Amino acid sequence: MENENTFEKNFTENFIEIVENIIFLLKNKKYVAARDVLLRNNEVDIAEILEEVLEALGIEKTVIIFRTLPKDVSVEVFSYLPVEDQVAIINVITDKEIKYILDELDFDDMIDVLEELPANLVDKILEKTPKEERKLINTFLNYPDTCAGSLMTPYYISLNKDMIVEQALAHIKNEGMDSETIYTCYVKEQGRKLLGIISLRTLVISENNAKIKDLMHEDFVCVNVHDDQEVVSEAFKKYGFLAIPVVDDEDRLVGIITVDDILDVIEEETTEDFQRMAGVIDSGDAEYLDISVWKHVKNRLPWLFVLMCSYVITGGIISSFENVLSQVISLVAYLPMLMGTGGNSGSQSATLVIRGMALGDVELRDAGKVLWKEVRVSFIIGVILSLLNFARICWLDGEGPWIGLAVCTSMLIIVMAAKSIGSMLPMAAKKVGIDPALMASPMIASITDMISVVTYFLLASLILGL
Repeated sequence: MENENTFEKNFTENFIEIVENIIFLLKNKKYVAARDVLLRNNEVDIAEILEEVLEALGIEKTVIIFRTLPKDVSVEVFSYLPVEDQVAIINVITDKEIKYILDELDFDDMIDVLEELPANLVDKILEKTPKEERKLINTFLNYPDTCAGSLMTPYYISLNKDMIVEQALAHIKNEGMDSETIYTCYVKEQGRKLLGIISLRTLVISENNAKIKDLMHEDFVCVNVHDDQEVVSEAFKKYGFLAIPVVDDEDRLVGIITVDDILDVIEEETTEDFQRMAGVIDSGDAEYLDISVWKHVKNRLPWLFVLMCSYVITGGIISSFENVLSQVISLVAYLPMLMGTGGNSGSQSATLVIRGMALGDVELRDAGKVLWKEVRVSFIIGVILSLLNFARICWLDGEGPWIGLAVCTSMLIIVMAAKSIGSMLPMAAKKVGIDPALMASPMIASITDMISVVTYFLLASLILGL
């Protein structure tokens, strides 16, 4: 761990030093020297450095240093830049440069760039594109952003079932450079219907005269072109694929999705879940610092308003028990503890269940098992917390045993109720088609606060005879 921390620290310090050096060189118009410093790094790091340059010096200086890069390097660097930086560069460079970059980009990366460009610029680019490629691009651009079709690439290794291994390997050598991946090959028949898959490893270790149809796996996993991106990401996580075939409604192979593309989807889905769990409306792909103050306000205010209204209800419940509070004023001191414990208990259960559902460990049919487990867990936790609080209330606070009993009995019931509700609400949300992440911390806390107040004051009234 210490070595890892040291490496990370050294890497960060070196990166900052490189960025500062390049910015200094660019400010002094020493572009060749800046390019030489850039080229000592790999394409991923160069893209990250250009992001810093763009933020510090603006688009003009960034394009100048970008143009000094060798053409093959510039295309690779461009593919690693954030979409907004890609669009900024395209809006400045010439049509010829744009065409070169788009021609050299992987097909799926090119589609991602075109989706972000203004329609008039896309039309201008497509005018100079060959007819067949233009038709293919238009097909991909028409897929919704959230479906499998928008992620796939049409460039893959396609084999015929009647080929022998020697022919297949020769075909891979000829077509491999233009394919997204060569590690998995797809066997089709006439009409593009997917028959099976075969790995490069199988081909390499098999006899040269063995037939593809005898070696291919027919029990393959595929996704439909209209499947949601989240369904695709679940398939990748479940099976550990490097690539997955995409078929249409007639089981015709239309493309493949590779793991590098699905990683972005997984990150987006995780970010979206965290935002919803925190009661924030989805901010899209924009980074925190790039979002305006008013956009932040718009994203956060609705849920805070709803939650505030729920606390108004809680306040009304407390007001209705003014008679109880006026007779035993010390009861007020323990209310925040009970409300906080209830909210935390519910959030714990909700977080675990939401995570389990996201990983596929928990299904809707497991609701009974989940509830029974949470009831047992909450009972044990509730008893332990109640006993500790009873000792504190009676010995440290000097209150009577009846007040201690009222508080601690409430504690047990509140913890059990909160954990039961926290575990069931996400599952109920999924059942009715709502994102389970919405049932996380803010919502659970509001509901358990109301339950805590009602439970506490009712039990206090009953036990203390108020």
